[in-house]
Amino acid sequence: MPTSTADARAQLVALCERGLEWRTDRTRVLADPGGARPAAVLVLFGVLDALAARSSGSVPRDLDVLLLRRAATLGSHPGQIAFPGGRIEPSDAGPVDAAVREAVEETGLDPEGIDALGVLPPMAVPVSNHLVTPVPAWWVRPSHVAAVDHHESVEVFRVPVADLLHPDNRASTEHALDGVVYRAPAFTVGSRLIWGFTGIVLSRMFDELGWSEPWDADRIVEWRE
Repeated sequence: MPTSTADARAQLVALCERGLEWRTDRTRVLADPGGARPAAVLVLFGVLDALAARSSGSVPRDLDVLLLRRAATLGSHPGQIAFPGGRIEPSDAGPVDAAVREAVEETGLDPEGIDALGVLPPMAVPVSNHLVTPVPAWWVRPSHVAAVDHHESVEVFRVPVADLLHPDNRASTEHALDGVVYRAPAFTVGSRLIWGFTGIVLSRMFDELGWSEPWDADRIVEWRE
């Protein structure tokens, strides 16, 4: 368990170096793999000025992650809480460039204050036919952030990781496909529900990092597209 944010950063670097495997079921299989569009998201951790509302034996109380809420008018994943990110454009050098560029466009953060730690394997997002590469990063010099374009996102915020990890804030969502019900991890922090791709990535990273605490996967929360 990291006893300081420096320890947490070192563990994130090690995770990027060794990688991880996404747990795949039918809800994560692309209908058109050859036509899948590459994208990248910035999973930006840092040190929050305010402490988490709940203490955790797994991480320091001042460790946080940057998230945003997508506009309800978007064609895909409307209203969902997400990482900053988007499609990888031909002008991008790769997933890291794309994730940072998109984060700047969406939140106004200063890219000079970001230290990209590496990349994780791409994850399939069938609903939009994307292959999305998570880019873990560290906020070495935090800057002001806000929703830049309200047609894209309506809220930008930082969430203490200890609050995400607290068992009271863990839950599952369910999705039925051809009569089979699949479960996926989610987080409920205050009035916010973090689920879908974002919930899966955070949960899998926390498991692999050894930060997760025992929680009730049978606690089901409702979601809507």
